[in-house]
Amino acid sequence: MSSFNLLVFTLAFTSGFCVMAVELLGGRILAPYFGSSIYVWGSIITVFMVALALGYLIGGRLSLAGPSLRRFALFYLASALALLPLVLLGDGLMKQVFLHITDPRYGSLVAALGLFLLPTLVLGMISPYSVRLLVRHQQHSGQVAGVLYFVSTLGSALGTLATSFYLVLWFEVDKILWTLVALLVAGGLLALAAKPLEATDA
Repeated sequence: MSSFNLLVFTLAFTSGFCVMAVELLGGRILAPYFGSSIYVWGSIITVFMVALALGYLIGGRLSLAGPSLRRFALFYLASALALLPLVLLGDGLMKQVFLHITDPRYGSLVAALGLFLLPTLVLGMISPYSVRLLVRHQQHSGQVAGVLYFVSTLGSALGTLATSFYLVLWFEVDKILWTLVALLVAGGLLALAAKPLEATDA
């Protein structure tokens, strides 16, 4: 496996980890205002599914126009930026939603939309773009996509297990979110620094 491919797979694994970590933290974040009923989890899962679906669509579309590691890096930096309102403004937003929408079903749905839609959408753009970066020959596109989604889903599984079994027990939610922001920034900078690999691999 080339260094370029290893880099893209590693970053796809990281994005899968971050998606599921944020989704699981969503339950903890909304619980003080809306509880942790099936309504809340239904809202969170719905928002994540819709955001990922939109991200896949947009990421696939963007991959058609000159795919590059530089743009790939921007996805990571943009997703880190999109997580910041969750850390810095999340509590204030949930207070406002809680005051104006008393039904926990719609309150949790609106809060989840405001907090999780954008960062998850940007993270969802990474997988289809990764496939485009990795595909060199059309006949191998299915195999490349299969391996990429395998790696990304393993990252999601690890993110689920690590967050639910350990991270929420050891750290405050904000600290975990700041760590995810730092991880995504590091991924973006790594992709930018590895740009020479792109030319070598091509």
